[in-house]
Amino acid sequence: MGSSSKEDTASDGDTASGGASPSNDGRLFTEGERVLAYHGPRVYGAKIQKVELRKKEWKYFVHYLGWNKNWDEWVSADRLLKHTEENLVKQKALDKKQGVEKGAKSGRSAQTKTRSSADTKAEKDDTKNNAAKGKKRKNESGNEKDNVSADKLLKIQMPATLKKQLVDDWENVTQKDKVVKLPRSPTVDEILSKYLEIKTKKDGMITDAVGEILKGIRCYFDKALPMMLLYKRERQQYEEAIVDDVSPSTVYGAEHLLRLFVKFPELFSYVNMEEETWNRMQQTLLDFLKFIQKNQSTFLLSPSAYESDKVVSDGKGKGKDE
Repeated sequence: MGSSSKEDTASDGDTASGGASPSNDGRLFTEGERVLAYHGPRVYGAKIQKVELRKKEWKYFVHYLGWNKNWDEWVSADRLLKHTEENLVKQKALDKKQGVEKGAKSGRSAQTKTRSSADTKAEKDDTKNNAAKGKKRKNESGNEKDNVSADKLLKIQMPATLKKQLVDDWENVTQKDKVVKLPRSPTVDEILSKYLEIKTKKDGMITDAVGEILKGIRCYFDKALPMMLLYKRERQQYEEAIVDDVSPSTVYGAEHLLRLFVKFPELFSYVNMEEETWNRMQQTLLDFLKFIQKNQSTFLLSPSAYESDKVVSDGKGKGKDE
């Protein structure tokens, strides 16, 4: 889930509750109700497990259907939609806008949404047929039997504190009209170099494989940032910051790097490698995330440290929007 943008996905005047009528006590949703829930820039199928009145506001504890319970969380009504045909159409439109429609149809996207039972059955049939065809082709070629794709092996478990950072990042940019002031310090390039330095001191000698993986992270970041890691509000800032062949990894920092890790399963979903290579990559990526978590206070901004996008774009250092 992650980068995780309601600003990018909901038109002005829309309400997340989808026009739901409140009950006598003011709650819009009930325990056990199936709903659609915003998480970052997308909408997911979810189920309400608990409802509580907290500080005069109803809060809803949701479980995202098909996702690990580690993603369960308390949300406000403005993050929820009624499970209606109209809102399902909206969900599909958001998927398409985020550029994941192709991955979702193949059943291999890391951001797969909840479907109807008919859709699920059809997808299972398609997957079964494609698997049979793929097996036949591999047997005929005789040289792919040891290769597997990332959607079967690459599982990146984001630490809880970093998941919260991603949600805070999304809220700051898309809900509070703020952005990360650039250039960041440390930059993505500096963070990768620091990790390499520490690993070298700890292990005595860094392996070529780890070095290549770190180079790959940098390369993926530079290519993916303008394509899929920016929220709409950040695009003008990107155009102003990345000029004259400047690499994004020398300007942006850990906030945007975390968004890349959420996208990795999707980016690698069609890549075939030997199982041993995938295991080595996964181990390195997880170790790198632990490194960021350990240095979270140094590498990542606190929510209050984000700046108004107008202040940043004006470059005048004003404390308030005009």
